[in-house]
Amino acid sequence: MKFSEIPQRLHALLMPPEPIIINHVISVDPNDQKKTACYDIDVEVDDTLKTQMNSFLLSTASQQEIATLDNKIHETIETINQLKTQREFMLSFARDPQGFINDWLQSQCRDLKTMTDVVGNPEEERRAEFYFQPWAQEAVCRYFYSKVQQRRQELEQALGIRNT
Repeated sequence: MKFSEIPQRLHALLMPPEPIIINHVISVDPNDQKKTACYDIDVEVDDTLKTQMNSFLLSTASQQEIATLDNKIHETIETINQLKTQREFMLSFARDPQGFINDWLQSQCRDLKTMTDVVGNPEEERRAEFYFQPWAQEAVCRYFYSKVQQRRQELEQALGIRNT
């Protein structure tokens, strides 16, 4: 939120409360005893502070200064957040270095998989047992069949034979 937006947002929340209404009958009968009575009468007056505030906010020099200060505030907050993240990173390393490195390596591995769009589990694929599953035999057959078909097409093109 920018500094210049604050008065607009607060104005809706700072409305005066609803007036208190008291029903009272005023007697104008001369036979009644004279009593002291006080009455409040609302009079609308221009708010001088509001005009001063508007003129301050509308001046271009002030707007530029406010925008510059607002940007500095946002940059400072961003720097604070970065420093907080770094501090938490270093504190977790200081508390448990081995656990931290294991967690960090797992996180980096997940990030690398996400960035490279790796499908499957490379750690599992490293092991020989992975390739002794039932699907592996069919995959090998399909691979060799596609290679034989590819070589056949290359040979037919080289010899000029057309398959009709």
